[in-house]
Amino acid sequence: VEVRTCAHCQAKESQTVEANGAHCPSKDFQDVDASRWYHEGVDFVLKHGIMKGMGGGLFQPNGTLTRGQLVTTLYRMAGEPETEGDSPFTDVDMERFYGKAVVWAAKNGIAKGVSTTVFAPHAPVTREQMVTFLARYAASTGKEIASQVDLSSFPDSELISEYAKKSMAWAVENGILNGMDGKLAPKATATRAQSAAVLQRYCASFGS
Repeated sequence: VEVRTCAHCQAKESQTVEANGAHCPSKDFQDVDASRWYHEGVDFVLKHGIMKGMGGGLFQPNGTLTRGQLVTTLYRMAGEPETEGDSPFTDVDMERFYGKAVVWAAKNGIAKGVSTTVFAPHAPVTREQMVTFLARYAASTGKEIASQVDLSSFPDSELISEYAKKSMAWAVENGILNGMDGKLAPKATATRAQSAAVLQRYCASFGS
């Protein structure tokens, strides 16, 4: 539905716009299959500017999401607030796309490094890291991160790192994270398509 507002009297009128390929946010990406499960999630993150393509007309839905890319998506969701100061991590180039996002995430307790001086922005993000960063982001916006879900029903629940248990339970209870063939796969790397779907589910439940 397209809504128009009069600049003078603020009256609104709406009209139905046919849903077709011309309006699809991912239509220009040659590697996005509109028949696959991830299509709606990819469209959502593209439409809202949360994620972007990888260049050359590619979104790379099956490519891995890096730690630097993940904090950048959360930074965009936050409205890219002004951030002062330098990165506390020696491996973060402030001139790269993720520079300000890493500083913002570190200052707000959303993302921690793999050590006190190393962030590893180019390392693939794991599924448990993804939901932990997202849970911390949610907490930073005033949302309560709590869950009564018992993850022991998943056969690989013992593989979840201690720091990620609360976040994983929260993500499962709220339908943000789904299992993979009946498993949580906490140490598996998150693909860009999976991340898009997770971000869409989060925004549907909690808003940005």
